Amino acid sequence: MNKTISNILVGAAGALILLSMSMFVVDQRQDAIVFQLGEVVSVKTEPGLYFKVPLMQNVRYFDARILTLDTVEPERFITAEKKNVLVDSFVKWRIVDVKQYYISVGGDEVRARTRLLQTVNSSMREEFGKRTIHEVVSGEREKIMNVLREKTDSDARKIGVQVLDVRLKRVDFPMEISESVYRRMDAERKRVANELRASGAAEGEKIKADADRQREVILAEAYRTAQKTKGEGDAKASALYAAAFGRNSEFYSFYRSLEAYKQSFKNKSDVMVLDPSSSFFKYLKNSGKGGK
Repeated sequence: MNKTISNILVGAAGALILLSMSMFVVDQRQDAIVFQLGEVVSVKTEPGLYFKVPLMQNVRYFDARILTLDTVEPERFITAEKKNVLVDSFVKWRIVDVKQYYISVGGDEVRARTRLLQTVNSSMREEFGKRTIHEVVSGEREKIMNVLREKTDSDARKIGVQVLDVRLKRVDFPMEISESVYRRMDAERKRVANELRASGAAEGEKIKADADRQREVILAEAYRTAQKTKGEGDAKASALYAAAFGRNSEFYSFYRSLEAYKQSFKNKSDVMVLDPSSSFFKYLKNSGKGGK
């Protein structure tokens, strides 16, 4: 009885082991190839639970996610002007035909990355060689990336890979050229700055001269107007004096004498030496008669 139970347990354990060896799981991040004696018998691209023949079949998994191929160091390329530029780029790719991928590169990601990098570099060398530095840096940068993506993707399809994007992160001059370009740009900026300063100084002098001219014109006009007004005032005053003198010459003489007395005896320290019979004292002499 015990022996029978033991045999049953052993058999159940063996069946469980055999069943576990017959099952495999593919998740959403993977593709799988089922091999039988080294030959591809099926490809699993949908996630789920699958079965295989134990001991005769084995499964190999491949990453189905989008992968990044990033250059470690910038690559050197030559433009149409025979100028060297350093290019830093990256590629986004993924496996779309896992069977072809296995047949072409043995499922080795390193070999696939090497193949992609060679294709990208070859396409870059061709595209950069047809364009100037300005076109490479900014003018046709987007167009270059689209051409690189199309060419690289076309070649990558041969190994079961899709290239989603090729990006130029940085396009720059080598250090020795960068220093020369920087010095030239610095000299150019200084030249432009000096021209602007000189132009500004000339414009400032022009504005200042025009302001001085306008100032002189305004002062001259003001002086002319003032003199004209003063002359008109003097003429009116003279006319008034003449009219007043014509109406009462005695009162006019008396008024003018008072003005003369006022100006002559303004200060206590003023001294005048005159003949007592002088006409200057005419109204002072007669003031007493008026009081009687």
